Amino acid sequence: MRLRIGQGFDVHALVPGRELILGGVHIASPRGLLGHSDADVLLHAITDAILGAASLGDIGAMYPDTDAAYANADSRVLLHEAALRAREVGWRIENIDATVIAEHPRIAPHVAAMCQTIAASCEISASAVSVKGKTSEKLGFTGRGEGIAALAVVLLIADD
Repeated sequence: MRLRIGQGFDVHALVPGRELILGGVHIASPRGLLGHSDADVLLHAITDAILGAASLGDIGAMYPDTDAAYANADSRVLLHEAALRAREVGWRIENIDATVIAEHPRIAPHVAAMCQTIAASCEISASAVSVKGKTSEKLGFTGRGEGIAALAVVLLIADD
């Protein structure tokens, strides 16, 4: 059995006047994430992990922020396309493990919906997706509430 592991990381600043979308879930918040697309930091980290594991580059190369076609793009679509491309080159997603680093909002109440959305976007079982929320104990930019970061690890198995 051939295995590949990919890791992903992303960060976006929190700003007023933007909707907050994490893991494809709309979360009530006075601030949202700044970015060219919908700035879903969690889905971006997972997308990068899939692309990296499949040796397909990264999210910035596949969906450049200089391309107007991706302005306000739905990150669920970008994630779905990355999962499809991994399948096209012979890989299937075995599992996804991701962490959101933020002081606010609390992630736990949204985890089930995030796992369902991620699983649907990748066409895998929700039981193969794990999302956790962590704070940085008020340290650094996430601790000061200036932004949100996300980390993801993906295991791919050769689809022979």
